[in-house]
Amino acid sequence: MIILGVDPGLTRCGVGVIEAGAYRRLSFIHVDVIRSDPQQSQDLRLLRIWEGLSGKIERFAPDVVSIESVFAQHNINTVLGTAQVAGLAMVAAAQRNIPVATHTPSQVKLAVTGNGRAGKLQVERMVTRILGLNKLPDPPDAADALAQAITHALHPSGELMGGEREQHLTPAQRLWAEKIHQSKREGNRMHGRGM
Repeated sequence: MIILGVDPGLTRCGVGVIEAGAYRRLSFIHVDVIRSDPQQSQDLRLLRIWEGLSGKIERFAPDVVSIESVFAQHNINTVLGTAQVAGLAMVAAAQRNIPVATHTPSQVKLAVTGNGRAGKLQVERMVTRILGLNKLPDPPDAADALAQAITHALHPSGELMGGEREQHLTPAQRLWAEKIHQSKREGNRMHGRGM
């Protein structure tokens, strides 16, 4: 299975591609950062990112696109740009009928390092070790994109969207995905009752 990980960002959008083989053997394929010019208008910057993401998806034809979940920050402009780029990645995948998964930064840190509060350097070192790279991916956005792909390889059912496109999951992974989604539905019902 080819997994394309995305670390969304408006100035730098990390893209990492790995292959998940038998026995969870992970192999490095590609890493890059798509950049946009902060001096340009927002629409042109988004167009630049869109073109870059679409090109990567066309080139590597992934089985799934795994995107970092947007989380709240104090800087509203950063959150807005990140959310817009995450949306672009989702649409680029959906246009090609490729399933999309999202994983939070904490989930990624936990999956890659075993510690949900790990620092960036710990994540970079573990990505390097897991994929057998000769040096740390640079810049950090590149390592984050690879970490996102690794997380999906290790926990493929996490936040998979578009259940009708889950054909690449094994029966055990599909059962795991259903249990997670069932648990979320039950949690949402209980929350709706004010519990």
